Amino acid sequence: MFQRKSKNLLASINIGDARNLDFEDKSADIVLLFGPLYHLVRKKERLKALSEARRVLKPGGLLFAAAISRFTSALDGSLRGFIQDPEFMKIIMQDLKNGQHRNPSNKPEYFTTAFFHHPDELEAEMKQAKFKSVKVYAITGFAWLLPRFKEIWENPSLKTRLMTILDKTELEPSMLGQSDHLLAVGRK
Repeated sequence: MFQRKSKNLLASINIGDARNLDFEDKSADIVLLFGPLYHLVRKKERLKALSEARRVLKPGGLLFAAAISRFTSALDGSLRGFIQDPEFMKIIMQDLKNGQHRNPSNKPEYFTTAFFHHPDELEAEMKQAKFKSVKVYAITGFAWLLPRFKEIWENPSLKTRLMTILDKTELEPSMLGQSDHLLAVGRK
């Protein structure tokens, strides 16, 4: 049994379905959707999850919704040499075409059945679900592609410089798709 030594104990935890939340209307200040949008491969299901998040939010509440970038397989596959595999090239081409990521070979490093968003598409889905003031952020930006990332991250001066660059580029539309994950933030 895991025991935490903290005064701030977790009040509760439940298994649920993002498309049918077991919470009262207007009961939350913030909702986090970290996973459902890439595991719900049909737009109708994603919009249902977004609508459910909106339903449980209080007026003015915030939604933070994570997504995987449409370009992740192409970038990751190129970086890690997966493009040598003709089967992975098929995965990349499908991802780039419509975001429908499939892994028929079941190789764990090729990920699982998922949906990968174009940054504009993520913003559009948030707006379609009636969220206001929507912004899409590049969570990792280009940093996940750096071959010497660990070296940079362990050097306080270089880490600060990298974070400055990422801070200045996380909202740059022309760079959003380089990030492996995206974060959409919207207000009810």
